[in-house]
Amino acid sequence: MTVEVKQLSKWYGQVIGVNHLTFTIEPGVTGFLGPNGAGKTTLLRLLTGQLKPSQGTISLNGEEVWNNHRLFHQIGYCPEQDVFWNFHSGWNFVVSMLRMQGYSREEAEIRAEKAVEAVGMWDVRNNRIGSYSKGMRQRIKLAQIWAHDPRILFLDEPLNGLDPIGRKSAIDLIKKMGAGGKTVVVSSHILHEIEEMTDTIILINHGRMLAQGNIYEIRGLIDTHPLQVTIQCDNVNVLTTELLGYEYVQSIQFDRVQNRLTVETNRPDEFHLRLPRILSENKINLQSLWSPDENLDAIFDYLVR
Repeated sequence: MTVEVKQLSKWYGQVIGVNHLTFTIEPGVTGFLGPNGAGKTTLLRLLTGQLKPSQGTISLNGEEVWNNHRLFHQIGYCPEQDVFWNFHSGWNFVVSMLRMQGYSREEAEIRAEKAVEAVGMWDVRNNRIGSYSKGMRQRIKLAQIWAHDPRILFLDEPLNGLDPIGRKSAIDLIKKMGAGGKTVVVSSHILHEIEEMTDTIILINHGRMLAQGNIYEIRGLIDTHPLQVTIQCDNVNVLTTELLGYEYVQSIQFDRVQNRLTVETNRPDEFHLRLPRILSENKINLQSLWSPDENLDAIFDYLVR
């Protein structure tokens, strides 16, 4: 299912929630990234038809979302906040939500069993939700949104409160749903969480979209921000001398103790093409090469600033 957003804005009086957003989301996993207060939750509520846009349109496979009840059974939504009947068991909660979707009791229980097992909650399915930990409540929410087999899922901070085992299980389930052809949108303010699930991202801050694409495409757009590359090798002195002769190398920081140097270049593609030749011609043995700038954290920090 394809999501198309065109010229989307939402404001509350003088306060702007999202501002003039245009993007397309294809099947697979897409991450919404931004700090708290960036507008991610407002955007998810617009995409799921809970809020009416002040301006612009949202469509799923060409159908408008707002006030379109026919689309709702194709949507799964996991809110950041907990809204439970604490006296219900996790099992009754999932079954009840499926019954509200129109499934028979028998079909609802079959689907609930599959979903509750998938999130690792089978052993405590009959416990009251009021006795669940934060992580358990989060997992039962994941079971509920997945149980009716929606074509598109929106998850707002889905890993919040999960322990390491629960996080891995949730990440694996999200990746599996994306690989199976579903459209999965995951919102988070924690960058490495999204990196574990997808490299397709939309960066949001103050209600505006900063960038869209994968990490390397976005990095390539930032042509005014030099790329740093750290190289560890033997013959560091020789490599330093060679690199200083190229105009696209802006600076070099030399670390004799670690036998490494950090190069700053404003033309990364040319640098990466030229480096193997320099190493070969000078018989320099490369031990490691990495770029602290080619990660989501560095990109996001630069774009926000």
